[in-house]
Amino acid sequence: MKQGLFGGTFDPIHRGHIALAQAAREKFGLNRVLFVPANVPPHKQKQPLSAFAHRYAMVVLATNADRALIPSLLEAPPEELAEISKSVPSSRKSAPPEPSANYTIDTVRRLRRSLKKIDELFFLIGIDAFRDIAQWREAEQLFSEVEFIVASRPGYSLADVANSLPEKLRPAAHVTKPFEKQPARGDLVLKGATVHVLDGVHHAISATAIREAASAGKPLGKFVDPQVADYIKKCDLYKSPK
Repeated sequence: MKQGLFGGTFDPIHRGHIALAQAAREKFGLNRVLFVPANVPPHKQKQPLSAFAHRYAMVVLATNADRALIPSLLEAPPEELAEISKSVPSSRKSAPPEPSANYTIDTVRRLRRSLKKIDELFFLIGIDAFRDIAQWREAEQLFSEVEFIVASRPGYSLADVANSLPEKLRPAAHVTKPFEKQPARGDLVLKGATVHVLDGVHHAISATAIREAASAGKPLGKFVDPQVADYIKKCDLYKSPK
Protein backbone atom coordinates (compact mmCIF):
# COMPACT_ATOMS: atom_id res chain seq x y z
CA MET A 1 0.00 0.00 0.00
CA LYS A 2 1.10 3.53 -0.77
CA GLN A 3 -0.01 5.86 1.97
CA GLY A 4 0.25 9.63 2.22
CA LEU A 5 0.48 11.61 5.44
CA PHE A 6 -0.65 15.22 5.36
CA GLY A 7 -0.14 17.10 8.61
CA GLY A 8 -0.99 20.64 9.57
CA THR A 9 -3.03 22.82 11.88
CA PHE A 10 -5.97 22.85 9.42
CA ASP A 11 -7.36 25.96 11.09
CA PRO A 12 -9.41 25.71 8.94
CA ILE A 13 -8.89 23.03 6.30
CA HIS A 14 -9.54 24.58 2.86
CA ARG A 15 -9.91 23.72 -0.81
CA GLY A 16 -6.16 24.04 -1.40
CA HIS A 17 -5.45 21.25 1.09
CA ILE A 18 -7.96 18.93 -0.59
CA ALA A 19 -6.67 19.74 -4.09
CA LEU A 20 -3.09 18.99 -3.02
CA ALA A 21 -4.03 15.63 -1.51
CA GLN A 22 -6.10 14.57 -4.50
CA ALA A 23 -3.41 15.61 -7.00
CA ALA A 24 -0.74 13.74 -5.03
CA ARG A 25 -2.92 10.65 -4.80
CA GLU A 26 -3.55 10.65 -8.54
CA LYS A 27 0.02 11.37 -9.65
CA PHE A 28 1.80 9.01 -7.27
CA GLY A 29 -0.81 6.27 -7.00
CA LEU A 30 -1.47 6.70 -3.29
CA ASN A 31 -4.10 4.35 -1.92
CA ARG A 32 -5.11 6.85 0.74
CA VAL A 33 -4.04 10.08 2.36
CA LEU A 34 -4.25 10.60 6.12
CA PHE A 35 -5.07 14.14 7.22
CA VAL A 36 -3.41 14.62 10.62
CA PRO A 37 -4.46 17.75 12.50
CA ALA A 38 -1.64 18.77 14.81
CA ASN A 39 -2.24 19.10 18.52
CA VAL A 40 0.27 21.86 19.29
CA PRO A 41 2.90 22.18 16.54
CA PRO A 42 6.32 23.03 18.04
CA HIS A 43 6.74 26.04 15.71
CA LYS A 44 3.32 27.45 16.61
CA GLN A 45 3.27 27.05 20.39
CA LYS A 46 2.63 30.77 20.91
CA GLN A 47 0.03 31.06 18.15
CA PRO A 48 -3.57 30.65 19.33
CA LEU A 49 -5.31 27.74 17.62
CA SER A 50 -8.91 26.61 17.53
CA ALA A 51 -9.62 23.63 19.76
CA PHE A 52 -8.41 20.33 18.34
CA ALA A 53 -11.97 18.97 18.31
CA HIS A 54 -13.12 21.81 16.01
CA ARG A 55 -10.19 21.42 13.64
CA TYR A 56 -10.64 17.65 13.50
CA ALA A 57 -14.39 18.01 12.89
CA MET A 58 -13.71 20.31 9.94
CA VAL A 59 -11.25 17.77 8.49
CA VAL A 60 -13.91 15.06 8.78
CA LEU A 61 -16.43 17.24 6.94
CA ALA A 62 -14.00 18.34 4.21
CA THR A 63 -12.86 14.79 3.42
CA ASN A 64 -16.23 13.10 3.69
CA ALA A 65 -16.86 13.01 -0.08
CA ASP A 66 -13.62 11.16 -0.91
CA ARG A 67 -13.16 7.77 0.74
CA ALA A 68 -9.41 7.85 0.04
CA LEU A 69 -8.95 10.92 2.25
CA ILE A 70 -8.92 9.80 5.88
CA PRO A 71 -9.17 12.06 8.96
CA SER A 72 -6.60 10.91 11.51
CA LEU A 73 -6.41 11.14 15.31
CA LEU A 74 -2.68 10.41 15.41
CA GLU A 75 -1.98 13.66 17.25
CA ALA A 76 -5.20 13.99 19.21
CA PRO A 77 -4.81 15.24 22.80
CA PRO A 78 -5.33 12.20 25.06
CA GLU A 79 -7.97 14.01 27.13
CA GLU A 80 -10.11 14.57 24.01
CA LEU A 81 -9.49 11.31 22.18
CA ALA A 82 -12.24 9.16 23.69
CA GLU A 83 -14.96 11.76 23.19
CA ILE A 84 -13.94 12.54 19.60
CA SER A 85 -13.73 8.86 18.66
CA LYS A 86 -17.37 8.28 19.59
CA SER A 87 -18.57 10.54 16.78
CA VAL A 88 -16.44 9.04 13.99
CA PRO A 89 -17.66 6.00 12.00
CA SER A 90 -15.22 3.11 12.21
CA SER A 91 -14.75 3.19 8.43
CA ARG A 92 -13.38 6.74 8.69
CA LYS A 93 -10.87 6.11 11.47
CA SER A 94 -7.14 5.57 11.14
CA ALA A 95 -4.87 3.85 13.63
CA PRO A 96 -5.38 5.25 17.17
CA PRO A 97 -2.54 7.24 18.66
CA GLU A 98 -0.21 6.32 21.46
CA PRO A 99 0.59 9.00 24.06
CA SER A 100 0.61 12.37 22.34
CA ALA A 101 3.67 13.59 20.47
CA ASN A 102 3.82 16.75 18.44
CA TYR A 103 6.99 16.24 16.45
CA THR A 104 6.57 14.90 12.93
CA ILE A 105 9.27 12.27 13.35
CA ASP A 106 7.37 10.79 16.33
CA THR A 107 4.08 10.79 14.44
CA VAL A 108 5.71 9.11 11.43
CA ARG A 109 7.30 6.43 13.57
CA ARG A 110 4.02 5.68 15.31
CA LEU A 111 2.27 5.38 11.97
CA ARG A 112 5.05 3.16 10.66
CA ARG A 113 4.41 0.69 13.47
CA SER A 114 0.86 0.18 12.19
CA LEU A 115 1.98 -0.47 8.60
CA LYS A 116 3.47 -3.49 6.89
CA LYS A 117 7.15 -3.42 5.97
CA ILE A 118 6.31 -3.36 2.27
CA ASP A 119 4.03 -0.33 2.64
CA GLU A 120 5.36 2.95 1.29
CA LEU A 121 4.85 6.19 3.18
CA PHE A 122 4.79 9.64 1.56
CA PHE A 123 4.75 12.93 3.44
CA LEU A 124 2.80 15.78 1.81
CA ILE A 125 3.96 19.33 2.43
CA GLY A 126 3.83 22.76 0.81
CA ILE A 127 7.08 24.25 -0.43
CA ASP A 128 6.94 27.18 2.02
CA ALA A 129 6.94 24.77 4.97
CA PHE A 130 9.52 22.54 3.27
CA ARG A 131 11.97 25.45 3.18
CA ASP A 132 12.32 25.05 6.97
CA ILE A 133 12.58 21.25 6.95
CA ALA A 134 16.25 21.21 7.97
CA GLN A 135 15.22 22.79 11.30
CA TRP A 136 12.76 20.04 12.16
CA ARG A 137 13.57 17.53 14.87
CA GLU A 138 15.67 14.60 13.54
CA ALA A 139 15.27 15.91 10.00
CA GLU A 140 17.79 13.50 8.48
CA GLN A 141 16.04 10.50 10.05
CA LEU A 142 12.70 11.78 8.79
CA PHE A 143 13.94 11.52 5.21
CA SER A 144 14.90 7.90 5.86
CA GLU A 145 11.35 7.14 7.02
CA VAL A 146 9.32 8.77 4.23
CA GLU A 147 9.47 10.04 0.68
CA PHE A 148 8.43 13.68 0.44
CA ILE A 149 5.84 15.11 -1.93
CA VAL A 150 6.41 18.86 -2.04
CA ALA A 151 3.69 21.07 -3.53
CA SER A 152 5.47 23.79 -5.44
CA ARG A 153 4.29 27.25 -6.43
CA PRO A 154 5.50 29.97 -8.82
CA GLY A 155 8.76 31.65 -7.91
CA TYR A 156 10.55 28.60 -6.54
CA SER A 157 13.32 26.71 -8.33
CA LEU A 158 14.52 23.14 -8.10
CA ALA A 159 17.63 24.53 -6.41
CA ASP A 160 15.41 25.95 -3.65
CA VAL A 161 14.08 22.46 -3.01
CA ALA A 162 17.55 20.86 -2.98
CA ASN A 163 19.05 23.57 -0.78
CA SER A 164 16.26 23.12 1.79
CA LEU A 165 17.46 19.61 2.64
CA PRO A 166 19.34 18.96 5.89
CA GLU A 167 23.00 19.83 5.41
CA LYS A 168 24.29 16.24 5.34
CA LEU A 169 21.77 15.31 2.63
CA ARG A 170 22.13 18.49 0.60
CA PRO A 171 23.92 18.32 -2.79
CA ALA A 172 27.09 20.36 -3.19
CA ALA A 173 26.67 23.93 -4.41
CA HIS A 174 28.17 23.19 -7.83
CA VAL A 175 25.54 20.48 -8.30
CA THR A 176 22.55 22.68 -7.47
CA LYS A 177 23.80 25.79 -9.29
CA PRO A 178 22.36 24.69 -12.69
CA PHE A 179 18.96 24.19 -11.06
CA GLU A 180 18.60 27.82 -9.98
CA LYS A 181 16.76 28.81 -13.14
CA GLN A 182 14.69 25.65 -13.38
CA PRO A 183 11.14 25.83 -11.97
CA ALA A 184 10.52 23.49 -9.05
CA ARG A 185 9.26 20.29 -10.67
CA GLY A 186 10.37 16.69 -11.12
CA ASP A 187 12.11 14.41 -8.64
CA LEU A 188 15.24 14.59 -6.51
CA VAL A 189 16.58 11.14 -5.72
CA LEU A 190 19.63 11.42 -3.50
CA LYS A 191 21.46 9.22 -1.05
CA GLY A 192 19.22 9.33 2.03
CA ALA A 193 16.42 11.44 0.54
CA THR A 194 13.73 11.21 -2.13
CA VAL A 195 11.71 14.31 -2.93
CA HIS A 196 8.91 14.46 -5.50
CA VAL A 197 7.92 17.97 -6.55
CA LEU A 198 4.23 18.36 -7.34
CA ASP A 199 3.60 21.39 -9.53
CA GLY A 200 0.46 22.87 -10.99
CA VAL A 201 -1.74 22.56 -7.89
CA HIS A 202 -1.04 25.85 -6.15
CA HIS A 203 -4.11 27.59 -4.71
CA ALA A 204 -3.55 31.07 -3.32
CA ILE A 205 -5.66 30.44 -0.24
CA SER A 206 -4.56 31.69 3.16
CA ALA A 207 -5.97 30.25 6.38
CA THR A 208 -5.39 33.67 7.92
CA ALA A 209 -7.51 35.30 5.21
CA ILE A 210 -10.26 32.71 5.80
CA ARG A 211 -10.30 33.42 9.52
CA GLU A 212 -10.46 37.16 8.84
CA ALA A 213 -13.32 36.67 6.39
CA ALA A 214 -15.20 34.54 8.93
CA SER A 215 -14.63 37.16 11.61
CA ALA A 216 -16.14 39.77 9.31
CA GLY A 217 -19.14 37.56 8.52
CA LYS A 218 -18.20 37.22 4.84
CA PRO A 219 -19.10 34.17 2.69
CA LEU A 220 -16.49 31.40 2.79
CA GLY A 221 -17.72 29.21 -0.07
CA LYS A 222 -14.81 29.95 -2.41
CA PHE A 223 -12.30 28.98 0.28
CA VAL A 224 -13.74 25.95 2.04
CA ASP A 225 -16.20 23.07 1.57
CA PRO A 226 -19.82 24.17 2.18
CA GLN A 227 -20.09 21.84 5.17
CA VAL A 228 -16.98 23.41 6.68
CA ALA A 229 -18.38 26.88 6.06
CA ASP A 230 -21.61 25.89 7.84
CA TYR A 231 -19.65 24.44 10.75
CA ILE A 232 -17.61 27.61 11.14
CA LYS A 233 -20.79 29.68 11.16
CA LYS A 234 -22.74 27.43 13.56
CA CYS A 235 -19.85 27.21 16.03
CA ASP A 236 -18.98 30.91 15.77
CA LEU A 237 -15.36 30.07 15.00
CA TYR A 238 -12.94 32.91 14.33
CA LYS A 239 -15.30 35.58 15.65
CA SER A 240 -13.48 38.48 17.24
CA PRO A 241 -14.17 38.77 20.98
CA LYS A 242 -16.56 41.58 21.77
